[in-house]
Parts: sequence; structure tokens; C-alpha cells
Amino acid sequence: MIRTAIKFMKYDKPKSIGIIVGIVVSTFLIGQQIGILLFLTNLMGGLVNNSPTDVAQVWVIDNITTNANNLAKIDERKTYEVLSVEGVEATYPIYIGGGTARFENGKTAAVTLVGSEPPLFVAGPVTSKIFDGELSSLTNQYTVSADFYDKKLFASPTDVGTNLEINGKKAVISVQTKNARGFGGSFMYTSLDKARMYTNADEYSISAVAVRVKNGFTPEQVVANINKTIPNVRAWTADDLRSSTVMFLVFSSNIGTSIGSLVVFAILSGFFIIGLTLYSAAMDRIKDYGTLKAIGARNSYITKLMITQALIFSFTGFIISFSLLEGFRAGVSHTGLLFTLGPILTTGLLFVTLLISLGSTLFFSVRTIRKVEPASVFRG
Repeated sequence: MIRTAIKFMKYDKPKSIGIIVGIVVSTFLIGQQIGILLFLTNLMGGLVNNSPTDVAQVWVIDNITTNANNLAKIDERKTYEVLSVEGVEATYPIYIGGGTARFENGKTAAVTLVGSEPPLFVAGPVTSKIFDGELSSLTNQYTVSADFYDKKLFASPTDVGTNLEINGKKAVISVQTKNARGFGGSFMYTSLDKARMYTNADEYSISAVAVRVKNGFTPEQVVANINKTIPNVRAWTADDLRSSTVMFLVFSSNIGTSIGSLVVFAILSGFFIIGLTLYSAAMDRIKDYGTLKAIGARNSYITKLMITQALIFSFTGFIISFSLLEGFRAGVSHTGLLFTLGPILTTGLLFVTLLISLGSTLFFSVRTIRKVEPASVFRG
């Protein structure tokens, strides 16, 4: 069967190459757009992603906001109220505020100060994202962090020891992170008091309360206890807050619609381009298929033969497109556009590739060839 399928494919090499190219282009575009979406959603949930969620298991914020990147201010006394709730082991205030950074070369950029108390720094950054410097150095006077990938945005180095001003006040980078970033703004991590100082905030103003859950309780139980006990705030598990933030931003910014429409267009265009090319190739070989029927081949055999061709096209095109995607991923990673072609994404791409190729084969080619009469090969 496979040998016969390959012989049919070799019969018209230009069309076979065209089918493979169509599969490669469609699969690559789908994988590229999904990869970019994964990168953006990771940034959207950056505030939670960059925090040690084994400590900050529950987040308590104002009762209106569903987007962690736009938190309203609450009173620090909520920290002590939350601590009294059943199932809460410890609470940690977090302050988030905006500012303008000015570097020694005169360049300015908007930044987001994220402050929490040492030594845990529950707002982040997690130690796995520290590229240079020590987290404990953020307790020193005037110290903040900056991200390795933000140096292009700042048009200035973000190395440890770099001097700058934030809202006109002296600052120095003591920690360099790598991919500890947010959506629409550059995160600079520091201590709670310095975050307030740089943003001229009230000394009792905070943005969220992080909660560590007692042994024997689940985060979901503690969330329910807080929400029924303390008014004017809302508790979330870290995962739920991240998901809510991503969903809010994906739909409110139309990113999901934009990327989703591109993916659908790539699937549809691939389906019809590949399908019509396969149909054309099948029509060119219609006498061959008729001959097979004339010597005793059943429709089931013809169908299996065409499906075998489609599978060979699919796997060949997928291997090429996946290699190109890996090259694309590696090429853009140095710019900070980071995503991973994990097992789920890879399996999904393979499924879509098979769907496009097999679906178009069954829809366009198989239906036509099954109607061919064996006697037609002897006409004309």
C-alpha cells in the first residue's frame, strides 16, 4: 500500500511538492500565531507568574477588579483582618504603582514598581528568574530590579550597578531578572517601603494581600472563608487570578479575536488549497484509479490508498514545519519573545495538520474517485 501510494505521489512531483508546501505554510502559521499568543498570555499573568506561588497561594484584592494588572488601592489594615480568618497562616502586603524611569543617557520609560516585604518578597521575583545579583540586595537603600529583555525598551543597560532615577528619585539596579515581565509595562521589583516612596504613595496604601494557607486547608477553602468574612475585598487563588487576568485582557484587547481569526484563516486556506491540489492530482490520475478498479480493486482499497498518500504528505509537511517553528522560536528568543513548543502544542499542531490533509482528501478527492466507473478507462 505504501509503495503504491509513493508511486502515485511520484507521478506528479510538482503537485506533490505543492501539497507539502501548503501543509508546511499552514502548520507554520498556526504554530507561530499560537506561540505568540502563549507569549502574550504569559506576560498578561506576569504579576502572579513571577511570584512564589507556594507562599502567595491566595491573593486578596479589591472586590471589583478582575485584572491583576490594574489593581485598586486598599488599606494595609486588611492584612490583619485577613490574618484572623480561619485557615490563614500568614499574610503579606503588596504594593504596585506606576512611575517614570530616567536613565543616564536621558532616555525615559514607564515602569511598574512591585513592592513586598523582605526576606520572602512574595510579589517576586522568584529566584529562578534572577539572572544576576542577589534578591536580598533589594533591602538596600535605593535598590530596584530590572529585566534583561527590557534593555532595548529602555535603550539603556539593565545590568547590576546601573544608576537611574524613578520619578526624580535616585535608584540603582541591584538585581537583573530574565523574563520577569508584565503586559504593557516593565516590572521593577523592590521592597514595600521603597515602592511606596518612589510612587509617593500613602504609607498605609497597598494593592493586594498575599496569603499563605495553613496545613490542613486548601486555597479554595481559605478563599471561601475570606470572601464570606471580610467585606469590600475579594480573595482569589493564584491560579484563578492569573486566569481571570488573562481572560480579561485577551478579550478586552481583541488579541484573542485577532490571533484566533488568523489561525482559522490559516486552517481554512490550507484546507482548500491542499484539497484542490489533491483533487487536481487525483483527476490527472483518474485513469490509473479506474484501471485499479477494472482489475478488481474495491472502493475501500482506493480510499485507503488516498488516505495513505495524505498521511505521508501530512507527516512530511509536519516535520518540515515543526523544524521551521523551532528555528523561528530560537531566532526570536534573543529578543525576549519566549514560548515553548511543549507536548500539548506539538500534539495539537499534528492533529490540525492531519485534520487539514485527511479532511481535504476525503472531501475533495475520495468522493470523486469513488464515483469513477472501471469501464471509463476503456472509453475514448
